[in-house]
Amino acid sequence: MEKKSITNKSLRAWGDLGNGYYKNPVLNADYSDPDVVRVGKDFYMVCSEFHYMGMPVLHSRDLVNWTIIGQVYNHLDIDPGYDSMEKYAVGSWAPTIRYNDGKFYVYFCTPEEGLYMSTAEDPAGPWSPLHEVKRVSGWEDPCPFWDDDGNAYLGHSTVGAGPIIIHRMSQDGKTLLDDGKIVYVGKIAEGTKIYKRNGYYYLVIPEGGVEIGWQTVLRSRDIYGPYERKVVLEQGLTDVNGPHQGSLVELESGETWFMHFQSAGALGRVCHLQPVKWIDDWPIMGAKGEPVSIFQKPDVGAQYPICFPQTSDEFTEPELGFQWQWNHNPVNENWSLTERPGYLRLKAMHAPDIMHARNTLTQKLMGNSGIVITSLSIENMKIGQRAGLAYLGGREENWIGVVKADNGCFIEAVTGGLRYHGPAIKGDTVWFRSDIDLLSSTDFSFSIDGENFMQFGGDCRICEGFWKGARIALFSYNSAGAGGAADFNWFRYEHE
Repeated sequence: MEKKSITNKSLRAWGDLGNGYYKNPVLNADYSDPDVVRVGKDFYMVCSEFHYMGMPVLHSRDLVNWTIIGQVYNHLDIDPGYDSMEKYAVGSWAPTIRYNDGKFYVYFCTPEEGLYMSTAEDPAGPWSPLHEVKRVSGWEDPCPFWDDDGNAYLGHSTVGAGPIIIHRMSQDGKTLLDDGKIVYVGKIAEGTKIYKRNGYYYLVIPEGGVEIGWQTVLRSRDIYGPYERKVVLEQGLTDVNGPHQGSLVELESGETWFMHFQSAGALGRVCHLQPVKWIDDWPIMGAKGEPVSIFQKPDVGAQYPICFPQTSDEFTEPELGFQWQWNHNPVNENWSLTERPGYLRLKAMHAPDIMHARNTLTQKLMGNSGIVITSLSIENMKIGQRAGLAYLGGREENWIGVVKADNGCFIEAVTGGLRYHGPAIKGDTVWFRSDIDLLSSTDFSFSIDGENFMQFGGDCRICEGFWKGARIALFSYNSAGAGGAADFNWFRYEHE
């Protein structure tokens, strides 16, 4: 039976509507450049993470409800800049996840270092150490492809968005066998995904740029072309700007779906799910090539519970939750979940500011509104140390925390380009809170008893930056040298 679109302004703003329908975006968070693979009844997704460590692996049974089950890597030991906080906006760009001969593969390029891959028998991990397929600068957005004739290939674009190049590849995916052949030159053509269906090779590529682009499909009877071209998804009369760059997925039921992103300002690049109808062997996405807002959920043979990627953390487990990502490479000996059981300990290293502070722990914002609260024990802080709650986005600082001076501990905040000096803290614990409203105003507050909060500082000026949306973060650094520990007792995040 053909699926029908519906409209109901009272429905919830997120994902699964609970009545057999879903609402876009299905993932209202910064899962940029999403790529999805189906294995049996399960779907797995990866996304770009740039300078954040590491790359999450998400799982779903219906393409609408997602949780995080693992991470492909948690260090990039390929250049000293990932240790010295100099790799903002680079790192992992537009990965691909694929399954071949009983094994999962993830490929990505870093624009300055090269092409990397990792494998796993279980997508939850462990994943193999990153293998450098090729040391090269200027490549982006790779996709492997194992053909049914035994040959293997890898397609990619180049920084600056084009052209699209295809290489022969070894069966184990570790080696490129030639210098590649240019198969397509387009207008900001990137994000190559390779598929085969009914004897056609398909290159599913975004064109036109992040903010105003569209989704193009190329097809040919030969993987090297020549290729026919068709635009299969564009904004049209909708409010979904630049709908493109994502993954085509075929279901056991025979349905086809397309997961893609939309650039949503400070929130980042959020994920939309589009139905796909094959017309004359072309995958036409959405409603006649324009994005849908509300639609009947994919036919996966069952209804699954509503769920979201994880957020809150009590810090009682021996490992951090998979929702957490370090800003650049962590220094593992300078953080702990065991030195003080029930606390996340961040040992302060020297830094002049939060942009250079190592071991800053981040996670994605979830939707446009929410409340974040954390509890910080300050008794082990040292003079010159700062620790607290922050937003990371562009280069502008937005944070609230405790500063340890020679005459005690004081509240301090930086918001909207201004610095605010607050009262002394007499006890050993301070609570920080942020009320998030990306469409209006977002502010910080603090408490000395965990119940009564006082707003402090001005409105945060939260924005995207370095190809990523803004993030919430826990931080600790020392501008006077090194030393001191910030102990976070828990972190709680309620969203929409």
